[in-house]
Amino acid sequence: MRWFKRIAAGLLLLVLLLALGLWLALRASLPTLDGERGLTGLSGPAEVQRDERGYATVTAESRLDVARALGFVHAQERFFQMDLMRRNAAGELSALVGAKALPLDQARRVHRFRHRAETGLPGLPADERALLDAYAVGVNAGLAALGGRPPEYLLLRQQPKAWTPADSVLVAYGMYLDLQGAQGRDDIAMGLLHDAVPADWYAFLTQHSADWQAAMDDSRMAAVPLPAGPLPDALRSVKTACSDCRLRDARDLGSNNFAVAATRGAEGRAIVADDMHLGLRSPGTWFKVRMMWKDAAGEHDVTGVSLAGAPLVVAGSNGRVAWGFTNTTSDWADVIRLKLNAAGTHYLAGGVEKPLKRSVERIEIAGEPAVDHEVLESEWGPVLALGPTPDRSQGGPTPSGGASPRDAFGGSILAPAGQAYALRWVAHDAEGMNLRLAQMETAGDVDAAVKLAAGAGLPHQNLLVADSAGRIAWTVIGAIPKRVGADDMDRPQDWSDGRSRWRGWLSADQQPRIVDPADGRLWTANSRMVGGDAMKIVGNGGWDVGARGLQIRDGLRAHDKLDEAGLHAIQLDHRALFLQRWRQLLLDHVLTPEFVAANGLADYRAEVDKSADAARPDAVGYLLVRTFREQALGQIFAPLAGLVEAQGLKARDLKVVPETPGWALIQAARPDTLPTSFKSWPELLQKAVLDSRKQLVEKHGSLAAATWGADNGTSMRHPLSMAVPALSGWLDQASQGMAGDSHMPRVHNHGHGQSERMVVSPGHEEKGLLVIPGGQSGHPMSPYYRGDHATWLAGEALPFLPGATRYRLVLRP
Repeated sequence: MRWFKRIAAGLLLLVLLLALGLWLALRASLPTLDGERGLTGLSGPAEVQRDERGYATVTAESRLDVARALGFVHAQERFFQMDLMRRNAAGELSALVGAKALPLDQARRVHRFRHRAETGLPGLPADERALLDAYAVGVNAGLAALGGRPPEYLLLRQQPKAWTPADSVLVAYGMYLDLQGAQGRDDIAMGLLHDAVPADWYAFLTQHSADWQAAMDDSRMAAVPLPAGPLPDALRSVKTACSDCRLRDARDLGSNNFAVAATRGAEGRAIVADDMHLGLRSPGTWFKVRMMWKDAAGEHDVTGVSLAGAPLVVAGSNGRVAWGFTNTTSDWADVIRLKLNAAGTHYLAGGVEKPLKRSVERIEIAGEPAVDHEVLESEWGPVLALGPTPDRSQGGPTPSGGASPRDAFGGSILAPAGQAYALRWVAHDAEGMNLRLAQMETAGDVDAAVKLAAGAGLPHQNLLVADSAGRIAWTVIGAIPKRVGADDMDRPQDWSDGRSRWRGWLSADQQPRIVDPADGRLWTANSRMVGGDAMKIVGNGGWDVGARGLQIRDGLRAHDKLDEAGLHAIQLDHRALFLQRWRQLLLDHVLTPEFVAANGLADYRAEVDKSADAARPDAVGYLLVRTFREQALGQIFAPLAGLVEAQGLKARDLKVVPETPGWALIQAARPDTLPTSFKSWPELLQKAVLDSRKQLVEKHGSLAAATWGADNGTSMRHPLSMAVPALSGWLDQASQGMAGDSHMPRVHNHGHGQSERMVVSPGHEEKGLLVIPGGQSGHPMSPYYRGDHATWLAGEALPFLPGATRYRLVLRP
């Protein structure tokens, strides 16, 4: 017994020592907050101050020194996040996490972003290249100054790789992938639809909403009437069952921003509000920073959100100009139908046969041999699909890693025999990538901000700006191509004779813009921004239906004057105006006394009647109406979803917003427009009720437990906790049921939502607010890992400017 106790005590001591060693190893990788450190390349001392929440202030003698110091801080707080972003864009995740990432890496390699980043660096202006170089020096110094590897690398048993200037370009390419995610799938899907239905039905299905219009120029679009003819056969019966029959209400990721000029702002001030919507994760996307330096033009003070991996403030204020972004959800890519020769080695361009260029991308895989992946390219861009997906039932990639449809899209695109598609995308051009956004940090007024927007190398955004003189403006920031000869850029095009092409880029004077609007208000929310020629220039990339933009516009117009708190209140507006006509449809036409009695739906009807007015966490009725709508539209468009899935695509790839055509079909209730699986429109709607109720009861246990909050949690998970669930409590952010949804200003939809909330008046930053989900640090043992999270969850505000200094780190040459 004595020996047993000694062995047990020894084992316990060993476990404690191992735990202590692990704890010390994890603590060693915490950032340096106080004291002094050396940093190569500085022209003078730089200082990093942090307040009680880790909000960083970087002060230096020059902008390049700020970049070095910011790189140091980003690396110490967020290096693993930065690493994932560069690897995702470059298709290099397999080298870190193993073969499970190979399909994604192959899909990314079609863009050859690592190659584009490295070959594009010499062509950047000297000041932009210097900024990237300085930042990379700071990142590597910050990484080296850690006392140990960041904890994720300990778990993966990997060593972090040094940062290069090209890696910051890859981070920006990663935002292209996030914000312009179609990458040709939408055009191919729209081509399938166009070829499957008559022209009048195509126009009806693809119309933009006439019910929820809120363009900033007050332009209107007329509704396309329901065709007189019957529902086309392709839309009548399900020939291929769809795994996900839901069409998207918007094609790409979104955001809100809005602004009031001095005539509408409190105390005669112009104010900008911005909340960018992204997939929420831990740590969050943004890092709050204030940057101060001096140069020949004077002193500079820039505050806002930065993206770890990039040396600049993405959205914020410089004291003279404040700016924020939303995704344009416009059309920045074209798909070209290639005319190949019999051997499939050459294509026709400008009437001349040209060879496809072949490049081999080597994909490193942790613990396994590397794989060679072949990419084919035309003069317009990479080849996306070559015939049916090859049989890989024997496992592994093809010997050459050939550019199959699966490689291009991460799924099998079934093209006709001998058919291939090339992708013409702004992201692939040199004009699509630069650091011109950094000029926003020193812009003096809205005119300067609007001018620099043309040709800025970033995923195209709605840029809203306000200046300290009280003016506001909107434009599209990004390089906009001049399209020539294209009849319809929503579908695959034939460019073989040279008549259709991109011919250069729009100048600043040609870019769409609104400056000094008469009523002193501007707003964007991923729906149609303007009409007329400006609308034709940007194109429809799958605009949001428009209800969110309309609710914001009406919120702005409901007040003669607004201050920061008033604009923040609009950001948090979660009234369910969009769903009210669906609620009324249920109450007036579907939930009849006979149907309710026969199916035990009294509690269902009561909740629809009393708790569907807003997307509140405790609302059962809201979730019931929402799920009924999804089910009804899914049943109506299941044949269409099956049509595109049979070709290796998804219903969500279509630029068809289901609300407008679906609602029109329901209202008309014509028997000849009914899917064949139903005998009447009342039957379809009643089945949507019963199926949605069953779905919710199975998920939540009872109807009473099916609250919107129970369904709509924050779900802010760390990438590693998804692979190792036991780490969830340590790595993931606190979760709770959230207010808000997609079709209202407060966006929160199952882990997709407001990645920051900012409201600021240039020159009056002390009155502004800025809050992010999660916190500043990416290290789970840092007190800043969850610094802002409780405030963000509660919908409360934090000051735009950092608070009192708690820690001070001096970086010396």
